[in-house]
Amino acid sequence: QVQLVESGGGLVQPGGSLRLSCAASHSTLDYSSIAWFRQAPGKEREGVSCIEPRTGDTLYINPVKGRFRITRDSAKNTVDLQMINLPPADTAVYSCAATDKAFQPLAFFSAATYNYWGQGTQVTVSS
Repeated sequence: QVQLVESGGGLVQPGGSLRLSCAASHSTLDYSSIAWFRQAPGKEREGVSCIEPRTGDTLYINPVKGRFRITRDSAKNTVDLQMINLPPADTAVYSCAATDKAFQPLAFFSAATYNYWGQGTQVTVSS
């Protein structure tokens, strides 16, 4: 059974940094894409960043470009999301998701693409 476990969330002041980690029960190389999604209160879930584990290719949504960095460690079976310069608008539950299936082009940030999900970790940006 595939398991994804997130860690690293918490409370941070505006302008601060956090590093989220997603630990997979299987090799990250088994997946065609691993992504971080977030859902803020009253808002729809949105994809934030994803990585192709075999190539290291990455994608980011515009609001986080230059502030978030997604990396994978194939030896540890982890995918991390380093976040800097956090504003309150980044407050959300952040979830890790993975897929081992082929998917449609440009569907990297579609929740339907991913068939494995973690439980989520809360990130709160507040003074």
